[in-house]
Amino acid sequence: MPQIRHLTAYLEAFAPLAYQESYDNSGLIVGDPSTEITGVLVTLDTTEAVIEEAIAKGCNLIVAHHPIVFKGLKKLNGKTYVERTVIKAIKHDIAIYAAHTNLDNVTGGVNFKIAEKLKLQNVRVLAPKSQILSKLVVFVPNADLTAVLTAIYGAGGGRIDTYEHCSFRVNGEGTFKPLDGASPTVGAVGQDETVDEQRLEVLVPTYLENAVVAAMKRAHSYEVPAYDLYPLNNANQTVGSGAIGELEEPMDSSQWLAYLKEQMALNLIRYTPLPDHPIKRVAVCGGVGSFLLPDALRAGADVFITADYKYHEFFDADGRICICDIGHYESEIFTKELIFGHLTKNFSTFAVILSETDTNPIRYF
Repeated sequence: MPQIRHLTAYLEAFAPLAYQESYDNSGLIVGDPSTEITGVLVTLDTTEAVIEEAIAKGCNLIVAHHPIVFKGLKKLNGKTYVERTVIKAIKHDIAIYAAHTNLDNVTGGVNFKIAEKLKLQNVRVLAPKSQILSKLVVFVPNADLTAVLTAIYGAGGGRIDTYEHCSFRVNGEGTFKPLDGASPTVGAVGQDETVDEQRLEVLVPTYLENAVVAAMKRAHSYEVPAYDLYPLNNANQTVGSGAIGELEEPMDSSQWLAYLKEQMALNLIRYTPLPDHPIKRVAVCGGVGSFLLPDALRAGADVFITADYKYHEFFDADGRICICDIGHYESEIFTKELIFGHLTKNFSTFAVILSETDTNPIRYF
């Protein structure tokens, strides 16, 4: 029977914890990673009612989008709903895992799910993150090249956007002189040696540097491989905030709100004046997204869909774009489907259940 750690490892391969924002608390919040899974309940939020649902349905793991614990808990006496929820989970041996901003920030994550619901085309990250890539340069004897490349690729190196096994190679000569105490694979102690080598370059996600270098060293025949690691300022086009894409066909402003409301199953939309031209390019950000308005404008979006806009922030549209605030819960509710789809495709020995508990704290009249 799979353990919790197997499921979390799978989720974190898709949405690495390294990509969560600094304020976030994604990951396993409650529970023992070695516990065998009896069932998984997928939810947007974890509340006492969701814990009760998990108990009733025989699930000992809850996978949520929002972490139930954001800040450190100094006491557990049931004074707040957070404390009561955690206490109830612990009492009933129910683990809680959250995939929050790390799931927001990856291609195929929360914002891409919104784009899918809106049937957008050519979807890409709206604001790619920089300084999360490194370049590994390693000098490899020709005989080791295949093994070293295979090891690097297997550890997560050599991927660029939708391409994998990416590398650059240049032929050259390596020179060295083994000193006393060395155990050279090629050459002899005290003698200068020249070897035909390849200068091998690959991109590496920075958070995987240690794993990729370790794999390279295991595959390399030299006692001490020569290599360099360079931090890069390149934007990683597959990681970042928000998403942007185009509608299949331009849509009149008069049609847009009805379409948005239907596709996202909305009760209401708060919006700024619609443009006087057909809507084609759409930017989206699940949850709080006002910080991405400049990116949406630079990308030429006609509308920007997000949530939790404050009154004065709406003025920032300034006739240049239509801001559509659809509500925090409403913008992210389909994240449940996203997580559910991944888990059901990859785990078959336990039940994965979509929570039926409405966790939206807001009511509309």
